[in-house]
Parts: sequence; C-alpha cells; structure tokens
Amino acid sequence: MNDAAHTASGTASGTASGTASRREHAYALLIIDMISDYTFPGGNRLVGPACRIAARIAQLKSRAAGAGIPCIYVNDNAGHWNSDRVELVNRCLALNNKASEVVRLIKPVQEDYFVLKPRHSGFFASPLHTLLTQLGSRRLILTGLTTHQCVLFTAIDAYMRDFELLIPRDCVASIAPSHTRQALSLFEISLRADTVPASRLRFVKVTGKRRTTPG
Repeated sequence: MNDAAHTASGTASGTASGTASRREHAYALLIIDMISDYTFPGGNRLVGPACRIAARIAQLKSRAAGAGIPCIYVNDNAGHWNSDRVELVNRCLALNNKASEVVRLIKPVQEDYFVLKPRHSGFFASPLHTLLTQLGSRRLILTGLTTHQCVLFTAIDAYMRDFELLIPRDCVASIAPSHTRQALSLFEISLRADTVPASRLRFVKVTGKRRTTPG
C-alpha cells in the first residue's frame, strides 16, 4: 500500500458512559485483545509480542486522543459476560508480570470505550457497530492481537460493513512473525487496508457537530 504519511482528520469525541454528549469523528482507534492475563493456551508465547507493540499503541493512542479520535477497546470476554473493564484491568495489573506490564502501558481511561466480544471478530454478537454509528466513525484504525485471527476477523467484518481500514503494521502482532506478514498481505490485497507504520500517521483535530446519545 501507499507508504506516504496518512492524515486522519475528524472531530473530537465525548464521554464513554451515561447520557453522553459526543462529537462525531470520522476515525476510531480500536485496540483488540490487549487487555488480558495471557493465561490461555499459547498466552505465554504471545505476551512477548504484546509487550513489543504495547508502547507503540500507547503512543498512537495518545496522538489520536489529542486529535479527538475516540478509542475503543475490543476485548475477548473469555466466557465471562458479567465482567467489566475495571475488574479485568485490576486483575491483570495485580499479576505483577509481563501481562501486567502490557496492561499498565495501554490501560483504558475514563473517556475510552470498552466492548466485550465472545468470538474472534469484534463485530460478532457485540454492540461495536452500533457504537461506531453513534460516533459517526467510518474509518477504523485497528491495532492489537492477533494479526491473523482476531484482528483479521474484525477487519473482514469491518470491510463487509463498508468501513475504511488503517492497520499500522507495527501495532499488530502474532506469536509467529510469519502469521503477521501473511495477514498484512491479506489486509492490503483483499481489504484495501493501508498498513503504514504508526509513526507515519498524522492526525488533525477538526471541530465538528456534537450529538447527544443515551448511555
């Protein structure tokens, strides 16, 4: 894909809960499956790659927030439908290991959104599409784990729903680097995604219409 710097412009976001006054923004940043204790099968092999991309995702999130781009954590619920982000984050931070290092770097703040998903795709059996519609977002920046599974399935479902895709190649990871390379090729060829590194993304804050939506 084009390696030129990509400029993202839109409008500032609002709060994440209750009756919220939100400003529409054309872009949304999705952080997929990074908040985890990594105790699932293969998790001990994935936490290292997660550590390597966490700082870059945190930097990207900070720059996006400065432009008013909303951040949505899209996370596996691991079969626990009664869990919430506070309980999950606190449990991971208490581990005092590599998993807690990852979560400490990219933990959500109050204005962020948090969507639990039961399967690979962030859109399957979740309110993600409804949330993106309320935010007015049509261009998605996908980051997180794993490139060839949950990021891929989320990207495919987003493409099927006519979202434009930015998937920074240095903000996604899998256990095997070859899996990431193969998925990046699919993103570019089949989903028309831009996979420029995060450092080449440029965000411009644009003031726009504010909308009020029920929480």
